[in-house]
Amino acid sequence: MKIYTKTGDQGETGLYGGQRVSKCSIRVEAYGAVDELNSNLGWAAAQLSTAPNLDHILRIQSELLSVGSDLATPSGTNPKPAAKANQIGPDHAAYLESLIDRLETEVAPLKNFILPGGDPGAAALHVCRTVCRRAERAVVRLSETEPVNPAIIIYLNRLSDLLFVMARRVNAQQGVEEPIWKP
Repeated sequence: MKIYTKTGDQGETGLYGGQRVSKCSIRVEAYGAVDELNSNLGWAAAQLSTAPNLDHILRIQSELLSVGSDLATPSGTNPKPAAKANQIGPDHAAYLESLIDRLETEVAPLKNFILPGGDPGAAALHVCRTVCRRAERAVVRLSETEPVNPAIIIYLNRLSDLLFVMARRVNAQQGVEEPIWKP
């Protein structure tokens, strides 16, 4: 199988179920932003040296593939049972919340606004956090015009919080002082 198909040469792409849409449709923007987040997480993982962070990132990357698949499936399309089984649900956000709660015990209480940065791994996680917020906005925009699995919006919201806490934890683990905002 060749990597190029030439089916997108006219500015369209195929959704799950065969529907063709513009590559700049709101739906494609939404799952494209999730794909960009996933790639940035891979880049962040390459900056990190601790296994617990890497394990969490790999799990999240797999879940983001499920998010993208769900977003690429328009309402009314009947996905295969395997695709339905991988949909994001409330338990995925609950996992992120439990991870946030656990990781917050490993960092100093937040008393100031902090600037993104510090250790290269922490800085990369801050980039992921902002890309996650953009993906969340794109999915919300899509949800205003088409049905979207509501668990995806919750998941992306929690994920951006987790990425913030993970960045703080990396700085703490590496003994790097967080840059404090001084207005």
